[in-house]
Amino acid sequence: MKLLRLVPLLAALPSLATENWPQFRGPDGQGVTERTGPTRWGPDEGVAWRTEVPGEGWSSPVIGDGKLVITTAEPSGGGTRLKARAYHLDTGKPAWERTLFEPTGAETGAKHAKNSLASATPVIEDGVVYVHFGHMGTAALSLADGDELWSRKVSYKPMHGNGSSPVVVGDKLVFNADAEEDPAVYALDRKDGSIAWRTPRNEEVKRSFSFSTPLVLENGGRTEIISPGSGMVGAYAPEDGKLLWKVSYDEGFSVVPRPVASGGRVFVATGFMRPQLLAIRLRGAKGDITESHVEWTAKRGIPKSPSIIATADRVIAHDDTGLITGFDAATGRTVWRQKLIGNFSASPLLAGEVLYCLTEDGVCWVVKVAPDKAEVVSEIDMGDRLFASPALVDGALYLRSEKALWKITGK
Repeated sequence: MKLLRLVPLLAALPSLATENWPQFRGPDGQGVTERTGPTRWGPDEGVAWRTEVPGEGWSSPVIGDGKLVITTAEPSGGGTRLKARAYHLDTGKPAWERTLFEPTGAETGAKHAKNSLASATPVIEDGVVYVHFGHMGTAALSLADGDELWSRKVSYKPMHGNGSSPVVVGDKLVFNADAEEDPAVYALDRKDGSIAWRTPRNEEVKRSFSFSTPLVLENGGRTEIISPGSGMVGAYAPEDGKLLWKVSYDEGFSVVPRPVASGGRVFVATGFMRPQLLAIRLRGAKGDITESHVEWTAKRGIPKSPSIIATADRVIAHDDTGLITGFDAATGRTVWRQKLIGNFSASPLLAGEVLYCLTEDGVCWVVKVAPDKAEVVSEIDMGDRLFASPALVDGALYLRSEKALWKITGK
C-alpha cells in the first residue's frame, strides 16, 4: 500500500475533477487540477456570465450536480441573516436561497476588517451541502432544493471572526475552533449534527486563535485529519479525535493556510509573526515528532494567508505580498522566484501549468509555471475586490468577487 493517499484521491476519481468542485480548494483540497482553464479575458470579454450577489462574504464557491453554492451575510432590520445561496452553473441564475441563522450583535462583533461573517467555504458530499459560520452555527442542506436537514450551534469565543472551513471524513463533519479561549477540533455527526467528539489543542501558547482548514489523507493505511492550530499541527483520528502525532512550532499563531501533501510529506505554514514552511515526513509518524520528522524548513516568502501548492517535485509558496517561490519538494532548495504586484489573501489555483493568483484589489494574475521558472501570462483587472479562492470545472474558471459571481471561459 502506498504511504500517502489524499482523500478523496483525485487520480482515482477523475469525474470529480471534470464535474464538481466540492470543497475549499477543490476535489483533493489542495488547489491543484490537471484540467486547464482560460488564460486571457476581460471584464466584458470571455465571461460566460456575471451574477450580482447580495450581502457580503468571502466563502469560496463550491460546485456539485450543476449548482454553485456560497454563503452570505445580509443585513436585516438592524441585524444580520446568515444564508446559503445556490446558483445554476450553466446560467448563473439563482436556484435557491436559505436563511439559516440570525446571530446576535455580540456574536457578529468580533471580526477583523479583512474578514467577513461568511468566510468558511461549504462542502458538498452525497447530495448534501454543509455550511459553516463558526461559532454562529453549522447546517446541512439538500443540494437539490436547499431544504434544511439539521442545524447546530457550537458556541465558543472567536478572535477576529471565523475562517476555518469544514471537511467531511466518513460519517463526520470536522472543523477547527481555534478560538481566543479553549481552542479545539470538533466533529459533528453528519446524520443529525450532534457532537461526535471534541479534542482540545492543549498547546501552551500566548495567542490561541487560528483559522486553518484541515486536510484529510491516508498515512500508511490510516486515515488522518491534519489540522494546524496555534503553536502546533496535529494529526487526529476521525473515529474519536485522538491526537496521533504532532509537530510544535513555538508561538506561530493566526494560522490560515491549509496544509498540503505530496511525496510522503505534509507541508505546513506556521502563521504570524515570522511564518515558516515545514516539510514533515509522514512515514512512522507517532507522538511528538517535532525533532524527528521535520525534514526541512523555509523562512523566506512564506504566506500568512494564501495556502500552498504541492506537486510531485515542487512546493509553490505564494506569500501575501506577491512573492511566489518554487521549492524543491524533497530538499527545500529554492529553485525559482517570481514577484507579482499586489496584496494577496485568496489561495492560488494550479490548473495544469497555469497558476491563478488573485489580489485583494481585484487583479487576477495568470502565471505559467515550469519546473525551473515561472512567467506571467496575463494580468486581468476584474474591477472588484477578490478574497475568495477560485474554482475550475470543465475548463471554466469560477470567481467570487466582493459583489458578484463570475463564470470565465476566456477569449
